[in-house]
Amino acid sequence: MTSGWTHSLFGQLTIATLWLLIVGLCATIVNHFNPDRNELVRKVIHIGTGNIILIAWWLNIPMWIIIAASIFFSILTLLSYYFPILPNINSIGRKSFGTFFYAVSIGVLAAWFWTVGKPEFAAIGILVMTWGDGFAALIGQRFGKHSYRLWDMKKSWEGSSAMAAISFSVCALILLSTIGNVWQIWLVSLLVGLCAAGLEAFSKFGIDNLTVPIMSAAIAFFLTQNLL
Repeated sequence: MTSGWTHSLFGQLTIATLWLLIVGLCATIVNHFNPDRNELVRKVIHIGTGNIILIAWWLNIPMWIIIAASIFFSILTLLSYYFPILPNINSIGRKSFGTFFYAVSIGVLAAWFWTVGKPEFAAIGILVMTWGDGFAALIGQRFGKHSYRLWDMKKSWEGSSAMAAISFSVCALILLSTIGNVWQIWLVSLLVGLCAAGLEAFSKFGIDNLTVPIMSAAIAFFLTQNLL
């Protein structure tokens, strides 16, 4: 049972801020011991910050706070592409707006699913991107031996398989905790996993950080509404 303090706006913001500080500290430690592994630092931040959606869901943080934070970080990440504001996240001039799309997707999903009282689907979308995309990149880089090309992008079957498996697991765990163990959730989770893997394969300019969370959440939401 949560205390009255966690229901106060100050308490909610304090917990969310502490989590982001912990993620930042972890990224700093990783960067200290692996100064040449900038991609690893980015993935620590990518995976860590996405879990803020769980805090927002569990503490019932107001929608306007999430959207305001999304707008703030969207502007900050855009500026960071041209100025050294977030050097561990973006490289100046890097031809990817993935971090920007990441921040935008959180605001879009909060506006959608907080409004209809279904924040668990926002969590599905964000966590599929957070865990699925994050580990797909790490596994693909470390273990990717069987590559394929989609347009001018090189991907690996190992990374895509990891994306599908982790996305399936994320979706299934959340639906199990909110709906219960019915056969439909396994079908929904399978379709979400396959769709997420397909969308992640097309990641030009980081657009997958927008398409993966929104489409994963939308598929999970509409299928559960129609199959259950």
